[in-house]
Parts: sequence; C-alpha cells; structure tokens
Amino acid sequence: MADTNLISILAPGALERAGELLCQGNLIAFPTDTVYGLGAHGFLEKAVARLYSVKQRPAHLPIPLLLSEAREMDTTCTEIPAVAWAIAERFWPGGLSLVLHRSRTVPDAVTAGGPTVAVRVPDQSLVQDLCRQLGAPLAATSANVHGQPPPVTAGGVQAMLGGRISLLLDGGACPGGMASTVLDLTVWPPIILRAGPIRAEQLADLVPLAPTGASSLA
Repeated sequence: MADTNLISILAPGALERAGELLCQGNLIAFPTDTVYGLGAHGFLEKAVARLYSVKQRPAHLPIPLLLSEAREMDTTCTEIPAVAWAIAERFWPGGLSLVLHRSRTVPDAVTAGGPTVAVRVPDQSLVQDLCRQLGAPLAATSANVHGQPPPVTAGGVQAMLGGRISLLLDGGACPGGMASTVLDLTVWPPIILRAGPIRAEQLADLVPLAPTGASSLA
C-alpha cells in the first residue's frame, strides 16, 4: 500500500473522503472519545478481514460495531429486547457496548463467526458523522497492532500502522481513558462482560444483573 494519507478532521471534504475510502473497502484511522480507532465498513466482509490482518488481531476475537444513533440497532441486531432500547436511551451516546443477536447483514468476520454482535453509539460527534457519511456501521477497534498500547495521537497511529491504512484523520490528542462497559443482553439476567465507565449500579436501575463474567472483547 502507498503511504497513508494524513489529513485534519477539519479539512474541507475530510469526512466525504473517509466515506468514499470506506465504501471501497479501505481502512481508516480516526480519533474517538478515548483513543484512536481503526475502522472498516461494517457490512463489507473483505474490509473487516483486512482490519484483522493489518491489526494482527486473532481471528477468534469479535470486533464491535459503532453506530451513529440507537435506531441503527435495527439494521445490525435481531431479537432486540425492550430493555435494550431503555438502556440505549439512558446511556447512549457513551461508554457502553450492548451485546445482542446479530442480524444477517453483519458479516461473520465482525462476530468471529458467532451469533452475537457488540454495538455502541460513541460519545464523539466525528464518529457519529462518519457512520452517517458511510450509511452503515463502522467495524472499529483501537488503532494499534494487537497487544501494543492503543495510541492517543495521530503520530502514534502513524508509527504502528503508517503505510498499511489508506487514511488517518488527525484530530489532535485523544483523552485516553477506559474502554466501554460491555453488557450481554442475549442472556437473562444480563451479564457485564467487561467493566468500564458505566457501572453495575447504574445499569441495575434498569435491569437485574448476573455476576460479572470475563470479556472476549479486550
């Protein structure tokens, strides 16, 4: 691949260019509300497979989907319980991922062949706008080589992934912080698979919780 194109998120046409590249199956990196993310078109199997390859991510680890708004759950998930909508209304956009049954539109590569998918609306307008520009969810994970620290600057992304992705949107330094809480709503009572910024006692106001389990999304 040619050198990675680095442009400011404020540059005219930046989002439009990002959307074009994603629709062509390319990978882009972008700032989020925590660290820099690496994203692919969430409905393109080959693009998601390329994400695994570039990140050197083990194939058994699923990749979350980022949505522009809660109603996009209808395009990515099935058998959505009523409590999912109530939780989304309370905590989205924000640091909470919901595990739900996947729809047929979601490629196997996203879910590592499993029957569920993790979805989230991030608390970052850039990422929401990217999803709207794309007209689809982003399959996204941190913009690092698997096992390395997630980068919080565009320079950190360039050092690890430069020349392996098509576009890097520079939004300055990200604040860092905790990865999202992961709540599995495909079981009852629901279970927290990964602790994060949304605490169990906050969720317990809306739904009973099973004892905390171990995450496969870290």
